[in-house]
Amino acid sequence: MSIIQVQPVIMAGGSGTRLWPLSRAGYPKQFLVLAGNSSLFQQAAERLAGLAAADIAVAPTLVVGNEEHRFMVLDQLRETSATPGAVLLEPAGRNTAPALTLAALQALEEGADGGADPVLVVTPADQTVTNDPAFTAALQAAVRAAADGAIVILGITPDRPETGYGYIRSSSDACGLNVEAFVEKPDAATAAGYLAAGGYYWNSGMFVLRASAWMKALQRFRPDIAAATRAAYAARQVDGLFVRPDKALFTQVPAESVDYAVMERCPGSDFVLRMVELDAGWNDLGAWEAVWQVAEKDAQGNASRGDTIISDSHNTLVHATSRLVAAVGLDDIVIVETPDAVLVAERSKSQDVKNIVAQLGREKRGEQTLHRKVHRPWGWYDSIDMGARFQVKRIMVKPGASLSLQKHHHRAEHWIVVSGTAEITNGEQVLLLSENQSTYIPLGQVHRLANPGKVPLEIIEVQSGSYLGEDDIVRYEDSYGRG
Repeated sequence: MSIIQVQPVIMAGGSGTRLWPLSRAGYPKQFLVLAGNSSLFQQAAERLAGLAAADIAVAPTLVVGNEEHRFMVLDQLRETSATPGAVLLEPAGRNTAPALTLAALQALEEGADGGADPVLVVTPADQTVTNDPAFTAALQAAVRAAADGAIVILGITPDRPETGYGYIRSSSDACGLNVEAFVEKPDAATAAGYLAAGGYYWNSGMFVLRASAWMKALQRFRPDIAAATRAAYAARQVDGLFVRPDKALFTQVPAESVDYAVMERCPGSDFVLRMVELDAGWNDLGAWEAVWQVAEKDAQGNASRGDTIISDSHNTLVHATSRLVAAVGLDDIVIVETPDAVLVAERSKSQDVKNIVAQLGREKRGEQTLHRKVHRPWGWYDSIDMGARFQVKRIMVKPGASLSLQKHHHRAEHWIVVSGTAEITNGEQVLLLSENQSTYIPLGQVHRLANPGKVPLEIIEVQSGSYLGEDDIVRYEDSYGRG
């Protein structure tokens, strides 16, 4: 029996704007816990790691993502059963076709010595399923079809006339399901017709194909994307697990989706495009409506998370992050609370949350990008209070981690240790401080905060000065490659 080499690929570069205010550019939805007890990204990694079978060997997980999320990817991946592989860092968003091309080139590069041409199992990082055994069986069937040369797409069995998804029109023969055409998102009447007619499936955005098959098809249909991405990858820099394509060259790659660049051109060509049906409780959690659909509900159809009280309400979602949220007399409403923003919307209008995010962007408001609590590779900080010339932060530093050696031109800082042990560089001094001890960092003083202990370090930082922005940092040394 020959063994099929599988390369899991997770596309983790999305921004999840329709799940604002929980999802933000600095901490997008794929890294959030929205269903179950782990993030959507972690769920994707666990599902792909579970594909191994007697005839299927699964390689370390390859991730294509954003430079700003690189440490989040590794931290979350290490908490799963998946083995971390390379993390390809896109220096600019160019949609999914160039992202998949980077993954294919990396997979072929890693297998070059042994002549391996692995089967790529490609999934977005922000989906959920409720039936893992059905998911695994469908993906394994797709892997076996792809090993024989087919390009395989997973089609979701529709259970309602959904207008938010693209559709696949299929036909069957002795070998299984063929893809006849891809159909754009329909209106309600057309979607109802698809459901009644049968043979139509939702496009999951999951693809299974050999790395060489993708490169061959891309070269046929979009040689410009193939050539430009090859050039950027050839000039890459490697830092441990991080692989960085050349920024200047990658920004010249045409932006295009996998569907438009290749998949929609395959029907009628000599490329064999198959579909495997997936009926596993799939949802892409594309908006708060979808989150409500997959959540556990009470007898009145209400779903909640966090500290909530719901009375005389029906089919309503209440998500509380930092305080009690009470809802009375509401039907078909979404309420999402975070420390710095609250969303209230009709469930049916939840797709339009992206318009709010766009307005925040036009107004250059920070709520578009970051939460009040901001995650960093060394831990996190939470801006708990601020006013004219002062800001108070709660800071957590992971065991063994440290902030950069730095100084500020416009602010001084007081540090008070709340728990753990702090190693503090303050000019020429190096201090060890424990709970209830403090130090003062004058304006312009070179300093660093580190955690030499085995438990998390927490401090309260009080900043004072004429300017308190995060860009007032001059870094001298940094463990995380930040300038």
